[in-house]
Amino acid sequence: MRYFFLFLFLYIFSVNGFSQGCCSGGAGSPIVGSASSGVLQEYQMELSFNYQANKSHQFLSGNVQSNSLFESLKTDYLFLRTDYGISEKLTLSIASGYYIRKELIESDNVDTISSSGLSDLIIFPRYSVYSVNNDFKRTEIALGIGIKIPLGSHMDSSLTLLASSFAPGFPENDIYSLNPPSLQTTNGSHDFMFHSFFYRNYQKNKLSLFISTLYIKKSFNSLGINFGNYSSIGFFVSKIFVRKWMITTQIKAEKIGKIKSAQNIDLNGFYNIDPISTGSKKWFCIPQISYSSNGLTFFATGEIPIYQYLNGTQIGSENQFTLGINYRFLLKK
Repeated sequence: MRYFFLFLFLYIFSVNGFSQGCCSGGAGSPIVGSASSGVLQEYQMELSFNYQANKSHQFLSGNVQSNSLFESLKTDYLFLRTDYGISEKLTLSIASGYYIRKELIESDNVDTISSSGLSDLIIFPRYSVYSVNNDFKRTEIALGIGIKIPLGSHMDSSLTLLASSFAPGFPENDIYSLNPPSLQTTNGSHDFMFHSFFYRNYQKNKLSLFISTLYIKKSFNSLGINFGNYSSIGFFVSKIFVRKWMITTQIKAEKIGKIKSAQNIDLNGFYNIDPISTGSKKWFCIPQISYSSNGLTFFATGEIPIYQYLNGTQIGSENQFTLGINYRFLLKK
């Protein structure tokens, strides 16, 4: 059982700004850690801290490479999560993140638009509905339902024109424009999350297989924008190859719906969002290596896109890398 928890802190799923439009898109909060895993022991606590770097300059129309609309889009993100085993069957997870930087470079490292700040608060309880351990095999099924609450702003703006550049008689104030959603630190909506998890461990072979699913039901934010529902399924294989070292490989499929607007909201006119160029279907290979000792686990993982189909023309997924550390301990024996 303990081996299962040593590796299941990896980047289980993510919803990030690159997934939704080129200059439009949905600001997302990557979820890094075991928020979608099984349950902890009673009175057990886990603290997790992760750093994620994400960068892309590749544009796609459908699954065909397209001309670039700007130079690149990149983020640096910190994620903190704490889990607590309320009982043998119920675990509560609370998490949040902070964007050190979200940056859009228009051309040749000039005309850069950037932002930073808090993302969302994620409250995610999980419940074990089935758990059996016999003949050196363990099987577990867990379900989770949670909510994502925005903490940061979804209406950040950047300076467009200085008042000093205007001719006499024009407004004397500087002009600011709303940043594209891909640079906001949150999409500003209260979203519901639904999760299922199946796990099978073969102790003699030091091998584990598991499946994780996630569905995020998006709501409209205060601007009248719905950034499209998210769904994913991940297939994992994990193997202990040295006593304290483990390799895990995940194949993940995800789908993001198109952006929608409330009645009388013109996405193009108000927010420069082209709803045709939103929504996607993607497949990823996500390898991970981890090392565990004395309750501490260190890991590194990367995300490699193996297939992408983007509606319209959007910036695709390219380079993503995550480093993290977990610490697990008992508050009561």
